[in-house]
Amino acid sequence: MTFVSRTGLALLAAASMLAFTGAAKAQDSLGRLPADAVLVTPQGEILDYLPESGDVQMMRDRRGRTVLVDSWGNVVATVMGSGRQRNEARRRDMNRDYYSDQGFGFSEQGYPEQGFSEPGDVTGSVPDYRDATPPSVERQELPDEYSALPDENDMEALPREERQTLPPAAQITKKSSAEITALQVFLDREGFSPGVIDGRSGSNVTKAIEAWQQATGETLDPNNTDDIMERLRFSGGLPITSYTITAADAAGPYVASIPEDYAHKAALPHLSFTSTVEMLGEKFHMDEAYLRELNPGVDFTVPGSIIKVINPSEMKKGKVARIVADKYRKQVFAYDEAGTLIAAYPATIGSSDTPSPSGTVQVDRIAFDPGYTYNPKINFKQGENDKILTLQPGPNGPVGTVWIALSKPTYGVHGTPEPSKIGKTQSHGCVRLTNWDATELAKMVSVGTTVEFLD
Repeated sequence: MTFVSRTGLALLAAASMLAFTGAAKAQDSLGRLPADAVLVTPQGEILDYLPESGDVQMMRDRRGRTVLVDSWGNVVATVMGSGRQRNEARRRDMNRDYYSDQGFGFSEQGYPEQGFSEPGDVTGSVPDYRDATPPSVERQELPDEYSALPDENDMEALPREERQTLPPAAQITKKSSAEITALQVFLDREGFSPGVIDGRSGSNVTKAIEAWQQATGETLDPNNTDDIMERLRFSGGLPITSYTITAADAAGPYVASIPEDYAHKAALPHLSFTSTVEMLGEKFHMDEAYLRELNPGVDFTVPGSIIKVINPSEMKKGKVARIVADKYRKQVFAYDEAGTLIAAYPATIGSSDTPSPSGTVQVDRIAFDPGYTYNPKINFKQGENDKILTLQPGPNGPVGTVWIALSKPTYGVHGTPEPSKIGKTQSHGCVRLTNWDATELAKMVSVGTTVEFLD
């Protein structure tokens, strides 16, 4: 059994030809942060990436601390130090893994989220598709509500009875990108989503392990790659497989780009994917950059090209009777009629500006491949648009490919045009999942399904 699993790992490692450049590029582009800076989120977590300078502004809060604020005024992180030793150790580990041809995998890629308007109305029927960021917002001073950021002690003051306690996941040690990929694929097949599969460990992977342990009563050792590979053997085989790009894949339809302005979006016949890579990333639950890294030099527009992709399983099936949206964990849990946890998904849920509901609501209706109605009297003001606009369906639409409307008007559970940001930032009050996770959940719920929001 060990021989088989190690052979599988060797094949996976051979398939993974990765290069670590993201963090270095982010540091270069931001430029103004100290080399030993540690970025701490308002939830008390350490940020394992450096935001791009175009996505955030550096400001001072009333305590004199440096904070990074996105264009919606949301605090992304507080700048603290010192992280020099941690970063040097990480670089040594990454270099060792790279030169042993094992790939990398230390933290999930994430970026400050800009947010999107939530629907005034949706219509629709089914594909897989994406959106662009709203225009930047000039902020001259930090809003009062952000003047004091919570630290770890502040988080302990949250009401414990409102928090879910799940079996803690073991810390992931120095594992290669290939090994992390195997873990992510296993969790994805089990219905406990790690979000986009990118060969990197991080909070979404940890949350998925904890939910899996809660559902199964087992303990999963994320560092036992032999065990994970053996589990994969019985659930669909190796985590990476080959795929031949078809003529239909290359043909699309695709659009050259997605405009930022909603009036220009409304002029498009469909908010389609912008490239074959984007479409294939969604199809195989992958981060686009990771898809390119697995296939260096490949022209994805040429039919007949054979590429390496993630090997996910069929969508999970079942009847969901109750959904729990845990704001603190940034995770959605799905339970059957017997109260058994059958699936869990990383989620982006609300913000301090536009909080999600509290308490219990119900599913009101379900739309696949929804259109989107922008109403400035209901939605936030986007650009100079002051009239009602109708945006056509597509993966680049503001709510992605799925809209699960809730009994509280204008709120819902929906997809996203940017899956790599799920679970890392905030939304305009709704619950945002990756398009594939939202589709899976939508096919298991029905009108009247209970949705509980935990603070």
